[in-house]
Amino acid sequence: MSRYDRLAYTSSVRRVQEQMGSASATDRRLREPAGEAEPLTGSEADFIRSLDGFLFASVGETGWPYIQFRGGPPGFVHVLDEHTLGYLDVRGNRQYITTGNVRGNDRVALFFIDHARQTRLKLYGRATAVQAGEDPALVERLDAPRTDGTVEQVVTIRVEAFAWNCPNHITPRFSQREVSEALAPVRERLARLEQENDALRAELAARADPA
Repeated sequence: MSRYDRLAYTSSVRRVQEQMGSASATDRRLREPAGEAEPLTGSEADFIRSLDGFLFASVGETGWPYIQFRGGPPGFVHVLDEHTLGYLDVRGNRQYITTGNVRGNDRVALFFIDHARQTRLKLYGRATAVQAGEDPALVERLDAPRTDGTVEQVVTIRVEAFAWNCPNHITPRFSQREVSEALAPVRERLARLEQENDALRAELAARADPA
């Protein structure tokens, strides 16, 4: 049983699993120790670095959850070490709901999804958000490749647990960059064919001209 399952499978969840007939599939794993915070491996690190966005869930003092999309250039989320993620938070709508939530309750959930490859990774962690001026050294470390917007905060997440999620029902979608890269060979071939057609037309025109 992974630490993620240990944290996610609460008593209420277990009761539903038993009701729905899926508890037996996890009973054996639940006998295993949960262990300490799980270290990220190269697979998780590479996956996170490859994406240009993720979903960030926090819980406010009212008990209501809040989900926010955070985006940036691929690699804007850094894997600082095997237990820590970090990124520079740029100015948005200035509601600061997530920031306020994590100051009251640092427990968060992150959801990384790659639609093109139908892959997703979910994480539990503890987040901190500080003003950029409070930690200039970390800002410098996280600066590349973030080039968009005004940096206001430095966000770090201490990863407690993670799990690769089932790929079912992930609709394949592709970014403009991915489509452009996939079509590049097609464009090159079309350009060559157009050049060949132009050359053939010129040759035929020359043959048809008795002069």
